[in-house]
Amino acid sequence: MTARVIVADDQAVVREGIVMLLGLLPGIEVVGAARDGEEAVALVAELDPDVVLMDLRMPRCDGVEATRRIRAGHPRTQVVVLTTYADDDSLFAALRAGARGYLTKDAEGEEIVRAVEDVLAGQAGLAPAVQRRLLERVTAEPAASGPVELPDGLTAREAEVLSLVAEGLSNKEIAQRLHIGAATVKTHINNLFAKTGVRDRAQAVRYAYQRGLIMPPGTTIT
Repeated sequence: MTARVIVADDQAVVREGIVMLLGLLPGIEVVGAARDGEEAVALVAELDPDVVLMDLRMPRCDGVEATRRIRAGHPRTQVVVLTTYADDDSLFAALRAGARGYLTKDAEGEEIVRAVEDVLAGQAGLAPAVQRRLLERVTAEPAASGPVELPDGLTAREAEVLSLVAEGLSNKEIAQRLHIGAATVKTHINNLFAKTGVRDRAQAVRYAYQRGLIMPPGTTIT
């Protein structure tokens, strides 16, 4: 399947370079280019793309607000941030607005294709460095003493599986990490998705961050 993509970036040279690069990549068709967030929102309404590659710092309407408006008005269209900035404020603001992917502009073509494919498959299209930032942020808070009551009726094992989903592990990798079967992992994921109301792994990352459910290294479940 060919993904129909819009590129939004306020710098003409950068925008044209990204469009040229995408034109060389398999499985991607660039259907439009926007100079700012306002134009990106208008093009999504007109062209109904599969994915928008969204810069963050743009005039008139920045990438976060444009992402929020696109996701609210056109939920079928996914947003992958493609930006120079990887600071916490930019990252978490974009994820809260509904972005399913986050790449920095040093990403190679294969990484962009993989992120587009991931978000269209309902997964998170996050650069490895971004995943590390998520983990560093949520594990920076000191653990509370005593037993912790888990939200939404999650079991300890489901919370552990959720933390590994948020870490970016596949079902097979989670099974290997926890020494359980892949079918058991799938059952845990289905259960925790139903309990938390998340629909995919990208939402699970946000949920785990918001609820502080990523477990510190060395935590074990008995």
